[in-house]
Amino acid sequence: MDMIIFTHRTFYSKKYMKKLSILLLISALMFTCFISCKHSNNTNKKQQLIIFHAGSLSVPFKQMKNEFEQENPGVEILLEAAGSVQCARKITDLKKECDIMASADYMVIDQMLIPDYADWNIQFATNEMAVVYHETSKYSDAINQNNWYNILLKDDVLYGRSDPNSDPCGYRTLLTSQLAEKFYNIGGLSEKIISKNQEYIRPKEVDLLALLESNAIDYIFLYRSVAEQHKLKYIALPDSINLRNPALDDFYQTASTDIIGKEPGTTITQTGQAMVYGITILKNAPNKDLAEKFLQFVLSDTGGKKIMEENGQPSILRIDENSKQNLPQDLKSLF
Repeated sequence: MDMIIFTHRTFYSKKYMKKLSILLLISALMFTCFISCKHSNNTNKKQQLIIFHAGSLSVPFKQMKNEFEQENPGVEILLEAAGSVQCARKITDLKKECDIMASADYMVIDQMLIPDYADWNIQFATNEMAVVYHETSKYSDAINQNNWYNILLKDDVLYGRSDPNSDPCGYRTLLTSQLAEKFYNIGGLSEKIISKNQEYIRPKEVDLLALLESNAIDYIFLYRSVAEQHKLKYIALPDSINLRNPALDDFYQTASTDIIGKEPGTTITQTGQAMVYGITILKNAPNKDLAEKFLQFVLSDTGGKKIMEENGQPSILRIDENSKQNLPQDLKSLF
């Protein structure tokens, strides 16, 4: 009897050990696979570039992203569009990580980011204000450069604009309405335009596109480049109103409006001037070397400048002396 029990136990132990060996082998293989996969993931991890940009740059910057990533397979560009003032506040108030900020108004960078968050500011593109609509907008067959304000003020017409405290297109709409009052010599015109349809104010100008394309509204104040990119109809406003022509800066400067400032309870006065976009690399950019490489692409004749021009935004390249002194050495050669 004892012999039988011993034999049974010996058989059971061998069987148990065999299973244990198999389990240990499987565990070892799984661990090896885990280490290998982890190493592979680390090896294949792409360099990321974070860019905050004006909503009006969405189309050209997406094209730049695609082209740059194609030329640099190890790079992933993360684009985040918002009103330029809102972009700046993400950096100053929310402390969000960002490598590059591109603003629809270079003054936003000067006023809100320099000197605490950025050292320099490159002016790289221009634009102009327009009244944008589609073929089903009310009175679309009648509106023109001379009567657009009368059309917008009709009771059965709805129009939208962006928030001046979030987006340069918003405060430029206010400036445009003031300049129109002076240009057409119609007292009270600006107040009438701005007080109408305030329920259709949105954080950034491209947010209004969905309202327009769904026929919720008839017209929007928008940049000409965005209208062209989205194949929309628009009224090209006179140069004295559209903030396009630097030669008219003296007249543009007769218009001004206040927006919320850097600190609670403060304001920043925005004065009319010809539109100029700005771009900078942040002081605490997570990936400065890659940011400089991308910026060189943005400002190159065969790269970003070409893409901007194809999307209805004339390119420029200029910088003030203080910014130029603070530029990284590799970017100084551009000037």
